[in-house]
Amino acid sequence: MQHSSRTWVLRAVVVACLVAIGAYVWTKVQTDELPEGFAKSNGRIEATSIDIASKVAGRIETIEVDEGDTIAKDDVLAQMDTDTLNAQKREAVAELKRAQIAINTAKELAKQRHSEKEASEALVAQRQAELNAAKKRLDRTQRLTDRGTTSQQALDDDQAAFEGARAALSAAQAQVAASEAAISQAESQIVSAEAAVEATQARIERIESEIEDSTLRSPRAGRVQYLVAQPGEVVAAGGTVLNMVDLADVYMNFFLPTTEAGRLRVGSEARIVFDAAPEYVVPATISYVADVAQFTPKTVETEEERLKLMFRVKARIDPELLEKYMNLVKTGVPGVVYVKVLSTAEWPDDLQVKLPE
Repeated sequence: MQHSSRTWVLRAVVVACLVAIGAYVWTKVQTDELPEGFAKSNGRIEATSIDIASKVAGRIETIEVDEGDTIAKDDVLAQMDTDTLNAQKREAVAELKRAQIAINTAKELAKQRHSEKEASEALVAQRQAELNAAKKRLDRTQRLTDRGTTSQQALDDDQAAFEGARAALSAAQAQVAASEAAISQAESQIVSAEAAVEATQARIERIESEIEDSTLRSPRAGRVQYLVAQPGEVVAAGGTVLNMVDLADVYMNFFLPTTEAGRLRVGSEARIVFDAAPEYVVPATISYVADVAQFTPKTVETEEERLKLMFRVKARIDPELLEKYMNLVKTGVPGVVYVKVLSTAEWPDDLQVKLPE
């Protein structure tokens, strides 16, 4: 019985000590306020996420990276199978050669038609001269017949010769018209062949562009976040192959109440302290302040705080600084962001910039 009483007394002392320590910590947290002109909030590091997708449907031939790899701009990430596209290109190149030959053939035909027209025009001139001569003979014979010095038969013969010369002239003129029509047709064939060449060249350029797009390259420096597909899989046009994050665009979204967000300006200074590395203080700049208030997110613990309207704010880390420490940058890391809401305020000693060596 006496032993049991001592045990209960010991337990009571331990509980009392824990309560005292908890009270001290709570009081310390409540009284450890920031200097005037500063505000703080919680958040997580985020980065711009980019889906690397195939522009055309096809089978993935290779994937050149693994999850977590750091990549530079224009690095090859994946290669789509291009056998079909290469075959289409060879077919289009053959059609291009055929269309180019068709242009030369049409031009030669047009030259021939022009020559035929020149010959027809020369024949028209000849027939015109023959008609003029036949007309003069007919007039002469007509006068002689009227005087009775020549026979009616001679007049009839000259009349027939004149009509024949006129018919020959009409036939020669018809040949000229036919030659002109043939020239127009030949020239239209040239235009059609040239259009076919342009269309085929455009198709080759499109196929070459699709072949180039079949090599998936990194649009910017960053890190591979996760693979969506594997080599051998067939993806549709626009199908995502992998996801990456842009480590040159890293920021922290957080929320501030109206009284503090109202004094904050884009370009204001900020400091970020990560939970995983509290010994470092990372400089940042306010790049966005929402112009419309909203309720605080569910991550805020107390019901009272959730009832208050808050403004979303974004603190962006300098890209040059990110480039220097790219291998250390990790998204999703929680931390505390401190912002200067009063431009004349001076950063306290514990929030001076401190970065890894």
